[in-house]
Amino acid sequence: MKVSGFSFVRNALKFDYPIVEAINSILPLCDEFIIAVGNSDDETLELIKSINSDKIKIIETIWDDSLRVGGRVLAVETDKALAAIDKKSDWAFYIQGDEIVHEKYHQNIIKAMNDFKDNDDVDGLLFKYKHFFGSYDYIADAPDWYRREIRIIRPDKDIYSYKDAQGFRKRNNKVLNVKLIDAYVYHYGWVKRPETMQQKQENFHKLWHDDQWVEKNVQKKEEFDYSIVNSLRLFNETHPAVMQARVDKQNWKFDYDISYKKLSAKNRLKQFVEKYTGYRIGEFRNYKII
Repeated sequence: MKVSGFSFVRNALKFDYPIVEAINSILPLCDEFIIAVGNSDDETLELIKSINSDKIKIIETIWDDSLRVGGRVLAVETDKALAAIDKKSDWAFYIQGDEIVHEKYHQNIIKAMNDFKDNDDVDGLLFKYKHFFGSYDYIADAPDWYRREIRIIRPDKDIYSYKDAQGFRKRNNKVLNVKLIDAYVYHYGWVKRPETMQQKQENFHKLWHDDQWVEKNVQKKEEFDYSIVNSLRLFNETHPAVMQARVDKQNWKFDYDISYKKLSAKNRLKQFVEKYTGYRIGEFRNYKII
């Protein structure tokens, strides 16, 4: 079985993306790793080159900053990396720059890839998610956070990155047939110094909207206001080994009263039903679980 990892990145240092940790978290499962490094305002290219592995293959790209509707440029960059993987690979393992796979799930992932390698009805593998918020001690648990995404796909079925690169579709805009596996992606996109988080938010909106919209709707301030979150719970497990150095270096303080919930009646109902049945009311599913 051959596995190719792939991802994209731009301005990783400027906006404090743990891209090196992301790559290293799945590199042991990959025979190669394709990373599309976009034109950056920092030393992102040098950072990726510093990863000590001959599995890494770098593609230098230029982002089309005019693709600002729905974050389309993110999917375009994802597809550039996907197109460059070895055509003989059985699976393509996607990871974004703020996503980490805990090593405790490696064996489950390997088993799933082996189990379904020869099953042509399976287009991909679906992962569960933990979304960290504010610090490494809290997980967002309101129903408006996505809980599952496809991160392993077949590279030979006309599969492409969908909309803003959150998931995938195949020819004729069909959803993928997937198997839900017992493995989590740890999403650290909302864990940064408040100053860096604010800069990231201001820049991120430019991937979706024109300058006039950003000027009107994105408030410019020194620090991101983490108090906007509506529901958190404590994280009492271990972080992935590749993230431990970052966790140890956290130099800002974020405390949250987990008993305080700012949930609408609708979201309280959703949370209640999900807790006792596992079903999430009104969930958007960009896939079909088989």
